Amino acid sequence: MSLYFIRHGQTVLNTKVMFNGEVDEELNETGIVQATKAGEKFKDVKIDLIYCSPLKRTRHTMELLNFDKNIPVIYEERLVERKAGELAHKEIDMDFLQNVFLNINTDVKVEGMETVDEVFKRVHSVLDEIKEKHSDKNVLIVAHGFVGRAIYFYFNKLPESGKLGDCPESFPQNCEVREYVL
Repeated sequence: MSLYFIRHGQTVLNTKVMFNGEVDEELNETGIVQATKAGEKFKDVKIDLIYCSPLKRTRHTMELLNFDKNIPVIYEERLVERKAGELAHKEIDMDFLQNVFLNINTDVKVEGMETVDEVFKRVHSVLDEIKEKHSDKNVLIVAHGFVGRAIYFYFNKLPESGKLGDCPESFPQNCEVREYVL
């Protein structure tokens, strides 16, 4: 069985380098083009089941991939982007990003923001469920950047520093497709 992951297409907040977290925004024009083109990558891939974050940008991305409408879709709350709390709509400070937001070992608390560990636990629970219930199927997950990181670290070792930014390949670009074997 293969597990495929695709991050949603570009949004306005992505272009402004701002935290969007669970903010429910639409794709921008570039994101629509990205998602439409990404559908071509699945031409020769048999997808049996789709798990999708229920946010607008992921649902729209999934629709633009142009899959057979008979493929079952599970809208899964555990695949929503990391809650950014009071950081939502704020510009990303790179020092804070590297040393706090992307650090599994930080003890800094931000009102309403999920920790790295909390996100990993909920996303990994979805992956465990997929392995248990759908081991004979090719499954596609349509979700978000931080969810993509959680999936990456389900299959790969965390950096010794605990800083996810030390592993830049863990962060998926908009409409990047990744394949994993469960």
